[in-house]
Amino acid sequence: MTVQELPGAAAYRPTPPPAWKPITDPAPLLPDPEPYRVLGTDAVADVDPELLLRLHAELVRGRRYNAQATALTKQGRLAVYPSSTGQEACEIAAALVLEERDWLFPSYRDTLAAVARGLNPVEALTLLRGDRHTGYDPREHRIAPLCTPLATQLPHAVGLAHAARLKGDDVVALAMVGDGGTSEGDFHEALNFAAVWKAPVVFFVQNNGFAISVPLAKQTAAPSLAHKAVGYGMPGRLVDGNDAAAVHQVLSEAVARARRGEGPTLVEAVTYRMEAHTNADDATRYRVDSEVEAWKAHDPVLLLERELTGRGLLDDEGIARAKEAAERMAAALRDRMNADPELAPMDLFTHVYAEQTGQLREQAAALRAELDAEQDHDEHGAEAGR
Repeated sequence: MTVQELPGAAAYRPTPPPAWKPITDPAPLLPDPEPYRVLGTDAVADVDPELLLRLHAELVRGRRYNAQATALTKQGRLAVYPSSTGQEACEIAAALVLEERDWLFPSYRDTLAAVARGLNPVEALTLLRGDRHTGYDPREHRIAPLCTPLATQLPHAVGLAHAARLKGDDVVALAMVGDGGTSEGDFHEALNFAAVWKAPVVFFVQNNGFAISVPLAKQTAAPSLAHKAVGYGMPGRLVDGNDAAAVHQVLSEAVARARRGEGPTLVEAVTYRMEAHTNADDATRYRVDSEVEAWKAHDPVLLLERELTGRGLLDDEGIARAKEAAERMAAALRDRMNADPELAPMDLFTHVYAEQTGQLREQAAALRAELDAEQDHDEHGAEAGR
């Protein structure tokens, strides 16, 4: 017997609670069908020329930073480096739209965003070098640790933003993730919690075409990743990720919306990873050179330079100055990374727990005894040699 066949079933018409259908019109949440652009359109006339010049200088520095870090990897000074060459517009814009009090939650590929936010270039590479901890104090810089596990930084961003809102702090969290990270459960959980709580978070997806070797079409059948926003009750925005001015504008609007208490936004930037996933990846196994060459015509540095020179805001001398500043940064980075770090073995136990466990104390004592014995051996050997 079905429910409909039960006596009185026809008269049973429960009224759903008010929360049954909290949103009736999804149209305002849907992204535009094409990525938003500024460069090369009439909208660029409304952009502050000083902002465009700053974006250009940062893009040039970022391109050189990626090249230098990649070279350090080949020289054995870094264990690995996930280059963001081709994605610099996303990285720079993400850093520049935030206030000092805000938080950045980067993924492993977002070292450039951390540097653009003010982090020392060497400290940004310390984790990838294999040195202790993250290489920097997250609280000091308001940059969460570079996140190697996919998408786990997203729930962290929601938790921090929600806590800040409960405390009355005027803080926005910007969480960065790649297209591959959107296939992780953490991504969906973070979006749902953020939307329900109206947490001041901006989710920024850099869709660079491949999750290592997996193209986007093998991950989702959605019209775009930005369309996923409507399922969680937040706006989705689609932007040209190689258009620095467009990315800056869209992210600025999303940050302002979050700060006003209107909740989170999902922004998808359509960009391209020019280089391999990391130095351990052979990108020729899953994409052809002609595809990479086609994207080089949409290089974010060249797009902005073309706009600035065409409007008479930048000349050859200005481009040369930007490159010279980038070279000075690269030289300083190279010199410091070529110096062997001074390691303190006992620091291994310093920041594991606020209060050390008994097991950690035992391990620390064992290591201390081993180091003392090694020092005594060296000292006695030196005395015997006199």
